[in-house]
Amino acid sequence: MHHPRKPHVGWLAGAALVALAACESSPTPASPMAARALAAASAADLGRAGDPNLRQLDHIVVIYLENRSFDNLYGEFAGANGLAAAADAPLQVDGSGTSYATLPAVPGMASIPTTLPNAPFNIEQFVAANVATRDLVHRFYQEQVQIDGGRMDKFALVSDAQGLVMGFYHTANLPLAADAARYTLCDNFFHAAFGGSFLNHFWLIAAQTPAFPGAPSSAVAQLDASGGLVRDGFVTPDGYAVNTAFSVNAPHPSTVAAALLVPNQTFATIGDRLSEKRISWAWYAGGWNAALAGHAGPLYQFHHQPFIYFANYGDATPAKAEHLKDEQDFVAALRTGQLPAVSFVKPYGLDNEHPGYTDLVTGENHVEQLVDAVRASPHWNHTAIIITYDENGGFWDHVAPPVVDRWGPGSRVPTIVISPFARPGVVDHHRYDTTSILALIEHRWGLAPLSTRDAAADPLSGAFDFGARRGEN
Repeated sequence: MHHPRKPHVGWLAGAALVALAACESSPTPASPMAARALAAASAADLGRAGDPNLRQLDHIVVIYLENRSFDNLYGEFAGANGLAAAADAPLQVDGSGTSYATLPAVPGMASIPTTLPNAPFNIEQFVAANVATRDLVHRFYQEQVQIDGGRMDKFALVSDAQGLVMGFYHTANLPLAADAARYTLCDNFFHAAFGGSFLNHFWLIAAQTPAFPGAPSSAVAQLDASGGLVRDGFVTPDGYAVNTAFSVNAPHPSTVAAALLVPNQTFATIGDRLSEKRISWAWYAGGWNAALAGHAGPLYQFHHQPFIYFANYGDATPAKAEHLKDEQDFVAALRTGQLPAVSFVKPYGLDNEHPGYTDLVTGENHVEQLVDAVRASPHWNHTAIIITYDENGGFWDHVAPPVVDRWGPGSRVPTIVISPFARPGVVDHHRYDTTSILALIEHRWGLAPLSTRDAAADPLSGAFDFGARRGEN
């Protein structure tokens, strides 16, 4: 079913919008601090007691992958709201609102025909799942236009990859699909904020958007009177950083001008909440040690490391050394029985499934290795693994996101819950978003929420059955 939603930004001709994706300019922003202070004050009053059922979980592991919509990967999953339910979905339209006769050609991918029907198509007919496709636009203002008030019909128009947005993979061929069938697959889970990885990583750990007051005008987006995008940038006119940008703290690319580095953020993160209660936690990133030493790998993504944007984890702070670690340290902690209570695992670029610089199968196989390592560890019997994606990566999905606030949520993404306490073989239709992961952690350890969004989020309530733990290895 398709529910109309109020558009968030005005319409700009698709070709021009794609061209503007790399442009940055515009006015001096107003300070966003007053709004954030009000939200933080409201959240501070919303303490919560720990859920006694959740106390059976000693460990929560979040594996955060990249850039896939639900329909792109799990559109064929039995019992899920997938492609079979999308038969009446609006067709993709051009700048005049007219349905395309065929999908627009995919630039740079000659193997994909130019005569495909205006409908979802299987990518594997033309590009194997172990071969990388090109990347697709996935930015803050662009996704809002693609959603088009809930019609989900401007993905091809706004994308630099055009027809590729409608591509999907056969679910049965995915290495992770077996675990999705064995445990719990969430088919109504949305990424928390519109756009790309940078912003959604902040929402994973803090349920808020970072501020960049006084950003250079070259970094600031320009909107027209109706909210339509005139010139793109990574900072909103009122001073929030929403597209890819880098921290003043190391590591960051050496080529970025100092004036364009995001200043230290001071609002609370889930790491702060956990540390306040002396609950162990860590962010494990593939390639972290090399990047910190000044020789980052070619596929290391600096903007996938959200904690380094915060003063509490700034350069030379004890907390940075204590909590920000390499993915190899995660595997070592499993082997030695020293896994923290909360672990965030961010695979290196080759292993994270991001179109453009890696393929699907390599990432899926890597995650399977991580899951197997958890299952083989002494921690498994009281652990929940949550595998999810930071955002849709520009791929179409037929389900309109709910309307919540100016930040999101964005499109649906796949989420799998793997645990002895996960409901076996269940498709969970409860509505969640990325902040539901925060809510789960907060409910488990009795932590105060970080914003009104995680305070209101469902803590994955439909994914667990604590009365029927599975005896398995």
